[in-house]
Amino acid sequence: MTTEPAGFVPISSESVAFLGTRPIPAKPYYDPAWFELERESVFRRSWLQIGHVCELPDLGSFVRRELEVLGASLLVVRGKDGTLRAFHNVCTHRGTQLVEEVQGKRATFSCPYHMWTFGGDGALLSAPDFDSFGLDKRDCALKQVALDVCAGMIFVNFAAQPQDLREWLGELADQMETLPVARATTFSEYSYDIAANWKLTYDNFQENYHLRFIHPRSGQSAFSAENPFGYPKEYAFHDPHRTQTIWTNPDPRPAPMLADAFARLVPRAMEQGLLTTPHHRTYFALFPSFFMLGTPLQNFVHVVYPVTATQSRGVIRLYWVGDDANASERFGREAIMGTARDVHCEDVAVIEAGQRGLSSGALEHIHFQTQEALCRHLFNMVEAAVVAYQAEQIA
Repeated sequence: MTTEPAGFVPISSESVAFLGTRPIPAKPYYDPAWFELERESVFRRSWLQIGHVCELPDLGSFVRRELEVLGASLLVVRGKDGTLRAFHNVCTHRGTQLVEEVQGKRATFSCPYHMWTFGGDGALLSAPDFDSFGLDKRDCALKQVALDVCAGMIFVNFAAQPQDLREWLGELADQMETLPVARATTFSEYSYDIAANWKLTYDNFQENYHLRFIHPRSGQSAFSAENPFGYPKEYAFHDPHRTQTIWTNPDPRPAPMLADAFARLVPRAMEQGLLTTPHHRTYFALFPSFFMLGTPLQNFVHVVYPVTATQSRGVIRLYWVGDDANASERFGREAIMGTARDVHCEDVAVIEAGQRGLSSGALEHIHFQTQEALCRHLFNMVEAAVVAYQAEQIA
């Protein structure tokens, strides 16, 4: 892997001055009314990352995804023609959910209530006594949701006429295509529920201001004499998204077990050409609540899904190219995933403590400084979406 030049220059306040310096209203971090506005203006109109193509390897493969923020249950299906499609997991007869399994493989989907049966393309194939309805089967197909793929990752959009995914991602689309996730065939995953607003949860992972206080030991490899607090090298803004370049420590000193885990994965990663990707130190933050680290030995993806104004669910994945070749690789992958989970567990209590404080109504505003510029950018983007939506409702 290449390393950054020696020496570290902290990001200046002038470089992010365009974001503003105003105090941020606290109410959007706990207010149910604001959450309802976000639901419609942000989550119903944005591309939401919900899975990966490696989960649907065969014709007829399907996965079910629950998106509580929109009250939606989705079926993502690879049809007989090989095309991926997303449907509401809802029978068009009387609304019964079709599938309870999380994933599987089927040629058809039958409603357990009255046995309306649909194909992998969503078409209604049969229904008992259908002639008595006076309907056309073509008008009874499963309701479809826009789906597209970038870097192997599956995105859905509930808008009636969504913007093209690659157009929405801009230059970030091509950058992400260079990462291991674009070639991934498997992954490690864990999910968590947290008593905190989605923005408050997500913001924790957008700033390194807290590293030296919350992760003094687990974050040691990010600290160096040149950069004692582990701050990023630079920020970039791609409205509504943002990126940061992670500082490359010239003398990283991970814990012995983690160092051993990395060592076990390096030879094969070299063979696969994963160590020379141009964006391996880039942190991608996609609007509204997705972020990814492109580091080749731990291509880390984290999505925060809102549940209520003060409850969220996070899904964390490490993507891998190829199955474990041997026990040594298996150990390496498990150790890296275990370490990522341990580091994340250090964050949960303090995030929830922040939510309790905000929900008390004690504060009218919160504050962001230069090292929290990505947090400010996210709030600006959310607020802009909400304001635009409100204007539409008045017009």
